[in-house]
Amino acid sequence: MKIYTKTGDDGTTGLFGGRRVAKYSLRIDAYGTVDELNAVIGIALTYDIHSLIREHLTILSSLLFTVGSDLATPQDASVKSSVPSVTEDHVAQLEKWIDLYEENLPALKNFILPGGSQAGAHLHLARTVCRRAERNIVALKQEEDINPTVLRFINRLSDYLFVAARYANAKLGFDDIEWKA
Repeated sequence: MKIYTKTGDDGTTGLFGGRRVAKYSLRIDAYGTVDELNAVIGIALTYDIHSLIREHLTILSSLLFTVGSDLATPQDASVKSSVPSVTEDHVAQLEKWIDLYEENLPALKNFILPGGSQAGAHLHLARTVCRRAERNIVALKQEEDINPTVLRFINRLSDYLFVAARYANAKLGFDDIEWKA
């Protein structure tokens, strides 16, 4: 199979279900940013990182493909029932992981600056890309029906990435850097 199809040469792309949309559409922006987020997580995984975080990020990388396919499939598409979706169980799993990491971290009393280890810094970057994905998904939700769990999952994922960055840094001996106004 060739990677190029030439069907997008006119500035459109196909959604699951067959509909074609402009490559600048809200839907494409939303799942494109999720793809970018996944790439940043891939970079974080190239660094020295605690094995538990590595395990979780690997699971999340696959789930982000699920989010992307969910966003690439309009709710009214005939194929919607065969496309995987994130569920409330995925949101609950993120909350458990957040709680697990926080049990082993000092309580936050101030805002902290992104940085620390290379893995931690990239997890902070992933968090900011995740927040942009969330904004794009909210904009899409204003225009079209989407799986509402996608928005909850992405919101919780940004929280997870923040705590994972702190946890990664702590496990590598880097303290949080407090913001000083």
